[in-house]
Amino acid sequence: MKSYNQYKSSGDSFVKSIPSHWRIDKLKRHCYLKGRIGWQGLKHSEFSEDKNLPYLITGMNFKNGIIQWDEVYHISEERYNEAPEIQLKIGDILMTKDGTIGKLLFVDTLPGKASLNSHLLVLRPLNNAYFPRFLYYQLLSEHFNNHIELYKSGTTFYGLSQEDTGKFKVLLPPLEEQFRISQYLDFKTKQLDKLIYEKEKLIELLKEERIATIHSAMTKGLNPHAPLVDSGIEWSGKIPDSWQIWKLSHAFKKIGSGTTPESGNPLYHENGTVNWLNTGDLNDGILTETSKKVTERALKDYAALKIFPARTVVIAMYGATIGKVSVVNCEITTNQACCVFYDSDVIINEFLFYWFIINKPQIINLSKGGGQPNISSEALKSLKVPCPNKDEQQQIIDFIKVEEERILNIANKVRNEIDYLKEYKTALISEVVTGKVDIRDEAITELLATA
Repeated sequence: MKSYNQYKSSGDSFVKSIPSHWRIDKLKRHCYLKGRIGWQGLKHSEFSEDKNLPYLITGMNFKNGIIQWDEVYHISEERYNEAPEIQLKIGDILMTKDGTIGKLLFVDTLPGKASLNSHLLVLRPLNNAYFPRFLYYQLLSEHFNNHIELYKSGTTFYGLSQEDTGKFKVLLPPLEEQFRISQYLDFKTKQLDKLIYEKEKLIELLKEERIATIHSAMTKGLNPHAPLVDSGIEWSGKIPDSWQIWKLSHAFKKIGSGTTPESGNPLYHENGTVNWLNTGDLNDGILTETSKKVTERALKDYAALKIFPARTVVIAMYGATIGKVSVVNCEITTNQACCVFYDSDVIINEFLFYWFIINKPQIINLSKGGGQPNISSEALKSLKVPCPNKDEQQQIIDFIKVEEERILNIANKVRNEIDYLKEYKTALISEVVTGKVDIRDEAITELLATA
């Protein structure tokens, strides 16, 4: 890509020079910026799922610059009419100003009346100063990210005020050029987004391949010619006739759990050296460290806290993490939401781990409760696992690990490609909307090619 023929100083510390025929000015002089002032008494209980009512958009409804209309709540006509200044129009830009600052949405469709909550700003051009799609891309650039970093305020929860948003030094080529740049970036980003989407789908297919590989090896073994018999277990179907079925309470000599020492007591938590595993640590893989530790005093004062050896299998019994599992490569204690399996003469720990992985949906179905479902340790102990002798188990484990490594290597390569495409997309947008490169001729070529 070529540069513009002539540049001039911008007077801005982030974009030092701009094409000589561009302008630079504060956004507030050319842009209508409005947000909801407080909630005006609006309560969560007023939110409705009635699709005939006006939409109330939040930043949670944005995904990759697209609004998920089916996830948006609705408000009454009266509430909608209370704030006409934030009633949306086609071509508006929405921006989150709290929390994750700078999430953007370009409103290119409106299925009905819509307003916004108190964490969003609506941006709309004044006096035809800019082409909305061009500003959208400029707000996606590093130029605006730098502005956010300079002006955001807060400690743990950052925000960017409406006033500070208006201080952004927007770059303004002639309108015709803005339109051409926008068309070019629409074309290029659509190409890149398609490539990213295809590679993300490939990641999902690789995840499915991993599970399918584990499932095949764990239910049929490695000998495709082995005669099969009915296991008598609904989950398992037919299994090789040489395999045995072991109830976990019979197969494992040690099955345990833990507890939570008094929260906030420094005697139990400050400067702890003993790994204390919570279900949030579990990763459906190998775990090498825990996020929290407790003290030796906690072990002394809480008999339910036991030290479990490395290579134990831990599965979550409660709540949102139910069924998550890990093989833990260090000595640990756990909280009461974990169930730990170790010390078996007939089942290798990694074999049980993979069995839990492929049967996670069935295990979750055994849970009880509403908002916080759980499965008891007794229910887990009663599970029946079909398995071959330990030599064959090890062969299956070794085979799965080789296949996992192959799949992981492919997945990592694809993730690197996705990261590169995302970085390239950001860099392309930044270079084009700040005038570092001149794409006017390329824009015409691209448009003619698609005409």
